[in-house]
Amino acid sequence: MPTPAVSAVPLVRSFQPADRDAVIALVLGIQNGEFGLGLAIEDQPQLLDIEAHFLRNGGGFWVAVDAADHVVGSIGLLRKTAVCAVLRSFFIAPEWRGSASGCAQQLYAVLRDFAHAQGIGQVILDTPAVATRAQQFYRRAGFVQITREQLPVPYEYPDRDSVLFLLELSPD
Repeated sequence: MPTPAVSAVPLVRSFQPADRDAVIALVLGIQNGEFGLGLAIEDQPQLLDIEAHFLRNGGGFWVAVDAADHVVGSIGLLRKTAVCAVLRSFFIAPEWRGSASGCAQQLYAVLRDFAHAQGIGQVILDTPAVATRAQQFYRRAGFVQITREQLPVPYEYPDRDSVLFLLELSPD
């Protein structure tokens, strides 16, 4: 895929069932190809049935697509309780990273607006320890690093070397 022009802006839209295979390829490609985590799709069953795990439980899932409707980014909000959710599957294709495309910022804004509208006050996430660029993004977005013992809800994540974060959203 060619590098997008600075003026290129992806379209963020709700997940559609036809996006499933492209989302899985994006997620596993980054996890295993870029970060060498060795994760299988079986380690992340929520990706095999996004509708059941995210959408039917009061969460959401969105994709960013390029002009040819190729998935170049994804983000999901997995509802755990009425007020707590988990940010999952936030991945951006390498050529769409950075402020020039705004892909990550757009996906994150959609998720945050949705969480706020749903009355979600806490968003937790895990990210691989090796994903330092992602950790910088989360810190700039207001997330605070926490320990496993500080998780507000039970939450399993596939990479044991993950760094955990918590975002407290104001109810305004």
